[in-house]
Amino acid sequence: MKKYDVIIIGAGAAGLMCAIEAGKRERSVLVLDKADRAGKKILISGGGRCNFTNMYTSPDDYLSENPHFCKSALTRYTPWDFIALLEKHDLTWTEKTLGQLFCDQKSKAVVELLLAECGSAHANIELNSHIKAISKSEAHFLVKTNSKDYQADSLVVATGGPSIPAMGSTDFALNIAQQFSLNTIPFSPALVPFIFSQQELEQYFKKLSGISVFVELCTETGKCFKESILFTHQGISGPATLQASSYWSKGEKIKINLFPDNDILSWLQTQQQTHPKAELKTVLAYKLPKRLVSTLCNLFFTNKPMQQYNESELESISFQLNNWSLTPTETEGMRTAEVSRGGISTSELSSKTFETNKVKRLYFIGESIDVTGHLGGFNFQWAWASGWCAGQFV
Repeated sequence: MKKYDVIIIGAGAAGLMCAIEAGKRERSVLVLDKADRAGKKILISGGGRCNFTNMYTSPDDYLSENPHFCKSALTRYTPWDFIALLEKHDLTWTEKTLGQLFCDQKSKAVVELLLAECGSAHANIELNSHIKAISKSEAHFLVKTNSKDYQADSLVVATGGPSIPAMGSTDFALNIAQQFSLNTIPFSPALVPFIFSQQELEQYFKKLSGISVFVELCTETGKCFKESILFTHQGISGPATLQASSYWSKGEKIKINLFPDNDILSWLQTQQQTHPKAELKTVLAYKLPKRLVSTLCNLFFTNKPMQQYNESELESISFQLNNWSLTPTETEGMRTAEVSRGGISTSELSSKTFETNKVKRLYFIGESIDVTGHLGGFNFQWAWASGWCAGQFV
């Protein structure tokens, strides 16, 4: 039976980073993954472009039952630390909107960087390794796989959550946590499109499919995001939608402000003065896509020349455009969710080392923990930071 100082289950972003750091400390490291290649989720991230971090990362960009838990790791390993790692390997990056950083050489180069660093740190990676059982004695952990059995002084679970199951994702981390009597929070989809009822699909969305518009989208809890939404044949997607979905619960409404950066009432009043004979739908088409304007007019407004509206009617139109209320029936679920909420309760872990309080030398990192980032590179930064921090102690 082969013995290692550290076994890491999961060759994703967090697991590989942890392996690199533990290997640098001259710990003997084995990374096990059931996939046929390392970093599979990294490879598909950002459409293959890898939005590897966000330069404006802060604790406010994360959801958790304990909003303070992420602070220590994010302070100790910052976006600039990962940028330095890219530059060490002669990789370049570009900033997109809202601080999102993408690797110019695409996702494959990021995975190759991590594997090169694992090689330099003498960390071993075994792929196609299916975990059959995990147990712990006083002295070590025993990990049984489909091909071999291993011993380790420390065990790190970096298997993430069950989002995008087509990539092989599961709730394996929760099963291990429950085996060791750790408190967990059920996984649920996050950063995921909304689906609407058949009636609303017929009313709105089938006619609007393919249209993208910049809005402010708010949840009932008051969380608002100013970004684009994309109408689809099932409902709405796009950055603002994905962001809001992390704060939405079934049965709750969402509110869309179609003019987030304009005083729409004042603008309509101006249009009434300057284009009195123009119809409302013509005027609104100056600002919004024509198909969207047509749908809104059919649903909410009587379309007529601007000079025929009184002040009360303009106020009503303005209110509707700023407060379009919709109730999703559900989200698209784990099938398309970019990440998952929930995981191992942060109350079970040290925010410094990521070791569990109840079981010595057992660690959880990355998406397996109840820390979920916003869209835009924040979840990668959490993976790098949590993996780096645990790697200093395993």
